[in-house]
Amino acid sequence: MCAGARSKGAACVGGATRSKRVPRAVREQQMLDAGVRAFARSGYQNASMDDIAELAGVSKPLVYLYLHSKEELFTACIRREAAALVTAVRAAVERDAPADRQLWSGLSGFFAHTAEHPDGWRLLHTQARTRGQPYALEVAAMRAEIVEFVKQLIGAAARERAGGVPRARGLADTEVSGLAHALVGAAESLADWAGDRKAGGPSAKEAAATLMNFAWAGLGNLLRGERWPPERTG
Repeated sequence: MCAGARSKGAACVGGATRSKRVPRAVREQQMLDAGVRAFARSGYQNASMDDIAELAGVSKPLVYLYLHSKEELFTACIRREAAALVTAVRAAVERDAPADRQLWSGLSGFFAHTAEHPDGWRLLHTQARTRGQPYALEVAAMRAEIVEFVKQLIGAAARERAGGVPRARGLADTEVSGLAHALVGAAESLADWAGDRKAGGPSAKEAAATLMNFAWAGLGNLLRGERWPPERTG
């Protein structure tokens, strides 16, 4: 009996078997993994604590002991996935590279992460936003942090590409924030499309290249003073 137990990672004490104790931090991550999967695929309302406990390989009382309630579990899942996405984008940026390369590497990191963690992205972009406050506020805070980071990258790219032209400094002061919001919004939509490969969505690299070409070409026009005039609409 003990020999069989050892093969499954259990301890043998006095001829009886006893499961090895799993560290709390590891067990909690297993519960969060299960929660992300259940909430992303079934939605908050349809995901049950019984299902989540089964996915995590633990009892339902243990899930409540660690995370207290379904609402707190949902919040913990959102916070973990949001932090992971922000970390991935920041870590992907090539700090000492030219400004365009920094922006490209950041976009690549964003799309690579959302492609590798589709349940996490679906949780953030679809499930959390549709549950209202306070869950939508958690996602909004994550988005604001990414927008601010992208704003810094675009501002640096504008100054570098303009080569000190005064027009670029005006762009950095008055338009970079709007460009950052637009770029992040476009990235979010592209991530949804890229995540649906069955529908012909692009790969993470293709999505990053599409958005980079769009952003970089537009930024170049702005720096040359080639703005689209609203009066053309009549």
